[in-house]
Amino acid sequence: MEDLRYPIGQFVLPEEISQDTIEQWINELEGIPQELQDAIVGLNDEQLDTSYRPDGWTLRQVVHHLADGNINAYIRFKLALTEDEPIIVPFNEERWADLSDSVELRPEVSVSLLRVLHQRWVKTLRGLNQEDFQRSFIHPEGGKTELRKALGFFVWHGKHHIAHITSFRNRKGI
Repeated sequence: MEDLRYPIGQFVLPEEISQDTIEQWINELEGIPQELQDAIVGLNDEQLDTSYRPDGWTLRQVVHHLADGNINAYIRFKLALTEDEPIIVPFNEERWADLSDSVELRPEVSVSLLRVLHQRWVKTLRGLNQEDFQRSFIHPEGGKTELRKALGFFVWHGKHHIAHITSFRNRKGI
């Protein structure tokens, strides 16, 4: 039986993160906005306002959460690149998802935001060297995280939430 919370499985960090792996992740990150757009195309408001699983967010909230999460991720990367091991500020994902922008706005607003954000993020990432990817930030709960590891996580995170939408559509035949 499929785990509706983790349709692509939980994040597993590879033992070795090569330059090829980093380049692959950057390419995947670049494609996430289009993948998200493809996942929501043709959904109506009733479908968008349906939870992808019992006690889960609506599809609309998932889309907006992905934008919220990636805005925060981009800021974390920029901080780690310009400061020495900055302590980042986590955000309350559940409460953000309950704000009116996440509950009421058309998902295309966040897809547009992601398109522009990912252009900047990918441009930044492609300008980094191997040492840059070893820079890190400190999460108050998760501890020290190197950018190369964070990159893998955020690519997984995007695909994870896109799979929430696509697996919902597959289950409902839409």
